Amino acid sequence: MTPTLLKIIFIAIAVFIIYKLIFSGKRGLTLFEMHFKDGRMTSHKGKIPDKFAKECRAIAKSNKLTCTVRAEKQGDVRLHVSANVSDTITQRIRNLFPFEYYDKKQVDNSRKTS
Repeated sequence: MTPTLLKIIFIAIAVFIIYKLIFSGKRGLTLFEMHFKDGRMTSHKGKIPDKFAKECRAIAKSNKLTCTVRAEKQGDVRLHVSANVSDTITQRIRNLFPFEYYDKKQVDNSRKTS
């Protein structure tokens, strides 16, 4: 009975490790996150562009949204909006987002000579 129990424990540990390796690296670096409830921003994390935050608050207030808006950097910047928001409002939020603000390339001025 003991060898069978050890085999089951070993298989369970192996399945857990494989699951963690496959599903743990899917999310990128979170740039910011905003939580809305009944049209009001309840909490936020990260540095949110001012104009985008104001416009999102206006949209959330006018539509009484309860959702989460999150921006992640996975090579490029991706904007995630909760699934309970309609496609038209999601598109309005995406149109407001300043993708070019995050896509700027950093210029290395240390190698340039006068």
